[in-house]
Amino acid sequence: MFNRFYTPVTLAAFAMAALPMAVQAQAQTSTQTAGTVSSLNPVVVTAALAPRTANESLSSVTVIDEATLRRQDPVSITDLLRGQPGVDVSSNGSFGKNSSVFIRGTGSAQNVLLIDGIRLNSATSGGAAWQSLEPRMFERAEIVRGPRGSLYGADAIGGVIQLFTPEGQEDSPQPRISVGGGAFNTQRLSAGISGKEGGTRYSFSGSHFNTDGQPVRRDGDDKGYDNTSALARVSHTFDNGAEAGVLALRARGHNEYDGGENDFVQQVAGVYGELPLADNWRSRLTLSEARDESDNFADYGDSVFNTKMRTARWENTVTAGAHELVAGAEYSEDRVDSTTTYDETSRSNAAVFTQALLDFSPFMLQGSLRFDDNESYGEEVTGSVGVGYELDGHHTLRANYGTAFNAPTYNQLYYPGFGNPDLESETSESVEVGVRGQYARWFWDAALYQTDIDNLIAGQGLQFNVPQSRIRGAELSTGVEVNEWTLAAALTYTDPENRLTGKRLQNRASQSLRLDVDRELGDWSLGGSWVAQNHRYRDAANEDRLSGYGLVNLRAGWQFAPLWSARVTLENVLDQDYVTTRSFDGADYINAGRAGFLSVHFGQ
Repeated sequence: MFNRFYTPVTLAAFAMAALPMAVQAQAQTSTQTAGTVSSLNPVVVTAALAPRTANESLSSVTVIDEATLRRQDPVSITDLLRGQPGVDVSSNGSFGKNSSVFIRGTGSAQNVLLIDGIRLNSATSGGAAWQSLEPRMFERAEIVRGPRGSLYGADAIGGVIQLFTPEGQEDSPQPRISVGGGAFNTQRLSAGISGKEGGTRYSFSGSHFNTDGQPVRRDGDDKGYDNTSALARVSHTFDNGAEAGVLALRARGHNEYDGGENDFVQQVAGVYGELPLADNWRSRLTLSEARDESDNFADYGDSVFNTKMRTARWENTVTAGAHELVAGAEYSEDRVDSTTTYDETSRSNAAVFTQALLDFSPFMLQGSLRFDDNESYGEEVTGSVGVGYELDGHHTLRANYGTAFNAPTYNQLYYPGFGNPDLESETSESVEVGVRGQYARWFWDAALYQTDIDNLIAGQGLQFNVPQSRIRGAELSTGVEVNEWTLAAALTYTDPENRLTGKRLQNRASQSLRLDVDRELGDWSLGGSWVAQNHRYRDAANEDRLSGYGLVNLRAGWQFAPLWSARVTLENVLDQDYVTTRSFDGADYINAGRAGFLSVHFGQ
């Protein structure tokens, strides 16, 4: 049913979004204000380990800035990511329930999550616990689509998402306080302070989220969730240009899920030092630790899954005019402490990497290479090359080729009952061609890509390798800022296919649309988001079908006094009954229906 109205609705939505862009394009000049450049052609660091504007990065990137985060004020990080270009989300219900994020048709274990450069994932499941991250702890997100194995190592087949915590910028202390609540007896509290004193920047914040939740099965009991998070970030720049800093982010809480409940901890901590060894050479050493911990109390028995990853990463950046060379080394070790017996409980990985960013305007060339030597799965070499050409002052063509790999997780290898120690690592090759149009008040970006994966790991019971999988796709995104309007639209088509059977890979929608519209009206602001996706299949045979859906979210803000504001958000306004996955016994995991939230904020 969804496909019958998907195409005309999509065309109408993009026509609506394109109309003000076309009008503005007739009147605009090539002069760009600093504010426009930062919001529509933002600087990204995740794509190339170096700051580049979006059109210079030669990558398919999406940046969600602080203004967007504050306007939308999402309950979950996954609400923010859902429907972004190339991004799909599935979850076992709302409010802290297990969630997966797919990038370009690849699963959570085939993508990398970074928090201020520190990788966070579970060594047992392979994916990140997206549902346990409080959105108010972050001020920015970068989504890089396409393989990044040559920069970040294992698992970066589909892409990398990096979340950034606030960094003090203002000379005087900037306090922030937010209090709110709403449906399902939900309460949200957050407070923080940031600033700069001489060469020292600091940011401290904390938040608490608590809700009675809603049933995750039809006619079931409410499943509650609470999360308490704290952040501390301090850095200092010395007179000689050297810099040192420390970061600690911890989320701790309790979640009730289908068949049990758990206490969880998500934590990243790191310290870094950066030295200018010469006018054109900077060297940076980062030591970090990430933890994913879960104590489970389930109907089928209690269990503990605690994983820890410690990493030392050394990067050197040398500039030569418009060119830049990055070279470094990385050593990491992950450990598992669990009540489940694994044949191995630790493994180490050593790597060296290098990257060249060459600018022969109007041509640009980027190349990278990485060698990994892992204690468990051996040696892997990954690489990438990208070519860009500036057609004129507004349009840039790009073409990319890259390889990546995904190592089997501890669960896939050793978990009793379905682990398979004979699994091979997944390896991939990807090609992409794209073009970006960048103007004073709007941009558009289009990309076509294909990823071939050998030995894709699959299976709901015993794990096995799928010999060959192919993912083809197309992405179109655009954004505009004009006359107090802010619009963003994204259209994604993905064809993830098991080449052996010709069937679509499990749990992936093939079509999605996201449209965000916001309007400033003096002290007031109004906005809304529409996310629509078509059907997906729960099983490899494509017989267990989950229907598509369309979600409408509305929001409004009121600046009722200096530094004081109030916000109202209405989620799932049309009260859609939508499902993105099912349990092993075939029961739907339902998501929250219509819900309203109100909050009051103090601070800039």
